[in-house]
Amino acid sequence: MSTVDKSGFFEKVYKVAAQIPEGRVTSYGAIAKYLGAAKSARMVGWAMNASKNREDVPAHRVVNRNGMLTGKSHFGGSNAMQQLLEAEGVKIREMKVLDFDSVFWDPMTQLEEPY
Repeated sequence: MSTVDKSGFFEKVYKVAAQIPEGRVTSYGAIAKYLGAAKSARMVGWAMNASKNREDVPAHRVVNRNGMLTGKSHFGGSNAMQQLLEAEGVKIREMKVLDFDSVFWDPMTQLEEPY
């Protein structure tokens, strides 16, 4: 994939992530599936990691398919991801979202049309 294509994909990822409501989480794979690129969960992760200086992208709300806070490296390996989620009312234990199914936000059912 070329840099131009990757950049365009990243922007689509950011548009989806920006719509995740406070107190909810989604997964890399759910975003990839919504964008019609179901096998590109890893690229969604790369997009989240590349969004470090973007205040419009709530990267802390994107976790792995099991609810693990695998994106904490985006936050310098600190507990900032967990702290941000907990401040929004999401319960975390041992770097995993508790009640994952109840706080999971699925763009396939929550958003109208893919970008």
